[in-house]
Amino acid sequence: MKELLTAKKLVTRTTLAFAAMVVVMLVCSLIGTESVSLKAVFSGLDTQQTTNTDYEIFVHVRLPRIILAAIVGAALACSGVVFQALLRNPLADPYILGISSGAGLGAIVAVIGGLNWTLWGRSPIAVFAFAGALGTVWLVWFIGRFTGKSHVTGLILAGVVVNAFFSAVIMFLISVAKSDEVYATIFWLMGNMTEESFLVLWLGAGCVGAGIFALFYISPKLNALSFGEDDARSMGVNTAGTRTIAFAVAALITAIAVSLSGLVGFVGLIVPHGVRLVFGPDHRQLLPLSGIVGAIFLVAADTLARVIVAPAQLPVGVVTAIVGGPFFLVLLVKYTHKIGWPSK
Repeated sequence: MKELLTAKKLVTRTTLAFAAMVVVMLVCSLIGTESVSLKAVFSGLDTQQTTNTDYEIFVHVRLPRIILAAIVGAALACSGVVFQALLRNPLADPYILGISSGAGLGAIVAVIGGLNWTLWGRSPIAVFAFAGALGTVWLVWFIGRFTGKSHVTGLILAGVVVNAFFSAVIMFLISVAKSDEVYATIFWLMGNMTEESFLVLWLGAGCVGAGIFALFYISPKLNALSFGEDDARSMGVNTAGTRTIAFAVAALITAIAVSLSGLVGFVGLIVPHGVRLVFGPDHRQLLPLSGIVGAIFLVAADTLARVIVAPAQLPVGVVTAIVGGPFFLVLLVKYTHKIGWPSK
């Protein structure tokens, strides 16, 4: 018999997971090519008013990057939860609706165009990637609605077709671009964490946090939808409204994550599955725990990307794929008989 989720269990598990996230972020902030002393960091500037190297590295380099990784990891993991529930497809991830190709197309247009202006501290690549991601979601949603009977099937097929078409356009643009433009684009497409201003981090964290809270608010309806439209309607759920809100919010926080870091793969696929296999499929705990575990996973992966080939750096998307694949297989083998995916 499955263990019932109570409010006390939810709060306890979420609190412990959040505490673990804070510890991981603190430990990772001390790891790098240069050693950092927390005592020196907290002292700020010394009495001679000279630059405190430890403080500068910790506050202006590592901490912003770690916070950014946590924001992106949480956004992608929660988006993965939503898409897997709505599409009832265990292979769904945040990029299933063509968001990756739309964002990539926007980014390469900005790179090839040689744009160098900024908007609220964001580069043209980030702005164009965000616009491309949202525009692609709107296009896929419109095509899916236009196809008729099975809205879910139409969305998946539209996402596959749009993704393939935009990917072909991206490959064409890369093939005719200059060598330095190609390098910048490919590095972005593989996912990359950079130091951001605290204003950008606050805005990103606020938008992603609000989106996750909205998804948590409708999590009981997501539980119903994961069993199918007919069952959800019999429970009194407004399936069309819930699906529209969930899709819109998940697409928005994915677009924000993409604009901040590029295309970081595997997080939105393996983290929801890992949390689901260990704690069960109830979205009331699956969403917050997936967000926290996603943040932990990407912070750890980005730390590894910073140091494994130092002084050079790997794109974090490479690390998430290499580390995440075997880890997910271990979870799958260990917990495969604990739960089952709804088959109805």
